[in-house]
Amino acid sequence: MEKTCFTKYFFLSLILFVVMWIVYNIALGRNMAIYPHLWGNKLNPTADLTNQCAKNLTEQNITPIKDTKHFLVSAYKDHRINGTIRIISIIKRDDVRTLYCIFGCAQHGYLVTAAEVNIHRDHFGFPYQTTDLLCKTEPKCDAANVTISNSPYTSDIPDMIFLPIRNRETKEHNFKHNFTVCISNLFGTYNNVLQFVQTIEVYKLLGIQKVVIYNTSCGPDLDKVLQFYREEGTLEIHQWPIGQFLNPSKGWQFQRDKGDLHYYGQLTTLNDCIYRNMYRSKYLLLNDIDEIIVPYQHATLEILLEDLQRQNPTVGVFLIENRIFPKTVFDDMGRFNLTQWKNVPGINILEHIYQEPDRKDVYNPTKMIINPRQVVQTSVHSVLKNYGGTLTVPPDVCRIVHVRVPLQGNLTKEQLIVDKKLWEYQKDLVQNVDSVLNKSGIYD
Repeated sequence: MEKTCFTKYFFLSLILFVVMWIVYNIALGRNMAIYPHLWGNKLNPTADLTNQCAKNLTEQNITPIKDTKHFLVSAYKDHRINGTIRIISIIKRDDVRTLYCIFGCAQHGYLVTAAEVNIHRDHFGFPYQTTDLLCKTEPKCDAANVTISNSPYTSDIPDMIFLPIRNRETKEHNFKHNFTVCISNLFGTYNNVLQFVQTIEVYKLLGIQKVVIYNTSCGPDLDKVLQFYREEGTLEIHQWPIGQFLNPSKGWQFQRDKGDLHYYGQLTTLNDCIYRNMYRSKYLLLNDIDEIIVPYQHATLEILLEDLQRQNPTVGVFLIENRIFPKTVFDDMGRFNLTQWKNVPGINILEHIYQEPDRKDVYNPTKMIINPRQVVQTSVHSVLKNYGGTLTVPPDVCRIVHVRVPLQGNLTKEQLIVDKKLWEYQKDLVQNVDSVLNKSGIYD
């Protein structure tokens, strides 16, 4: 009798231990393969889970996390931290809770781990902010897809929406492009066709091979140009319907501009562009749609970066200072006041050669040229986390040509600095701009 009781209590204790071990592993985010039968079927419980998961795979750039106020954007394998999966997300800062990564494993059911929630520090006071959800996995899982849940016990896992895991393989020395420009974000009825085409064509002369844009909305004429560049292969467009999910701000200061998220999610798209192109492009330029990063002592960006990198081999972030060219001040001679451009919407940047002087006592925001493999997180004007060094490039070597509304509107033309750098490209530039405007239907 005593032996029977002992055996009974032994097995009850063993069961209790196993249950506690499982709970402990869930809490610490340790791997578990669970519910393998949900992926297969009674006849073949180890069916091809990758194909099953692909049925619920999304290519959308914004995916709500069920039963939360959070959103998933994209997932990338980060080879710099032992293959951890980094999910770029938008998280409501005052509603952070434990979240779980769910991997669909090729032959082992599901792998569930607790997510590490890493909110980027530059939120500018807005309720929602760019966040990295870090998910640890195991080689035996061989996951190609991942999703996030607020519970490790979810019974409807097979019906969840999964993200593809990108960057599963590294191509450190076989880049498709040397230089890619990341532009974020396009919104409203922006229809500045002439400046956009001139900017892209200057960049092509400087050695840019690809431009990436996150598009919420734009004007009808600019849309024609975007489609032309996409078909040409210069432009990669990612739809960014952030307004369908949140009330995005049109500015960067919460107290002044209000809204849920900084500047239409600019910080999120910049970070996504870095990881999306981490192994596709040797360097990335992070700048706005009306800015051009121009080398002043080198013929191309490639020659510039060769020099900078040779002198600073450990640097992976190059900060480029901004220079304002007021769109209200024109070249007196009207040299590029061309007849064929008069009816084209937008600013003719070749007419604006007067630059505002730098103010030493006022912060001059920078934009960046980066080695994406050395950047972990970025803000707008500088990186937040990176490997290696950061260098501010002297403005006589490289600076941003930014034609826009003046910041020093009280200055006379005589107090401005004449800068005709863009005129050096005029021979090829005018011809190339005309060709794009004609082929895209703007001249029709």
